[in-house]
Amino acid sequence: MVHRHLVAWLWVAWVLFWLVMASRTKKTRRREPLGSRLGYVLTGVVGGLLIAWPGLPWAPLMNRRLWPLSGLAYWTGLALLIAGLAFAAWARLRLGRNWSGAVTVKEDHELIRSGPYAYVRHPIYTGILTGVIGTAICVGTLRAAFGFAVIAAALLVKSRTEERFMRETFPGQYQQYCQEIPALIPFTKSRRSAPR
Repeated sequence: MVHRHLVAWLWVAWVLFWLVMASRTKKTRRREPLGSRLGYVLTGVVGGLLIAWPGLPWAPLMNRRLWPLSGLAYWTGLALLIAGLAFAAWARLRLGRNWSGAVTVKEDHELIRSGPYAYVRHPIYTGILTGVIGTAICVGTLRAAFGFAVIAAALLVKSRTEERFMRETFPGQYQQYCQEIPALIPFTKSRRSAPR
């Protein structure tokens, strides 16, 4: 019975960590428009509901299993979930007071290029997506796979807005960073002298 709730407990613990850390940020100098933020937040919520809520009345076909229930699928998914949440937490700690849930520029904003940011430009999103893939594998339904796709789309939209803000805040420097480090998937670009 415990393993059935372990996925939910891990997500709850991660969200609590995020809430505690949210109080430790710099003042915001520039923020994306509310309409922009609502677009990806609501899309992400829909994706999360697809994964977490098996009783969606409008989508019984979405509960079709993609593979049989098995210990292998569950433990593989759980390992990906733990790795993803740990990677996102590492990135959040490394980002420090520059972090924000919305796309913002902080006072005295710094371009962080070390730790997980030496491997991907958006390691929090990479970690979240890895965790969501792991959760979708544990659930094993068409609904969960579709939920992952919806969340991925939401984070891609958010990352584009963030990239624009960073290019404007760190002209030249951020462009160089983009040439050296991939956006979401580590080791998919040749790395040229990225600082650690």
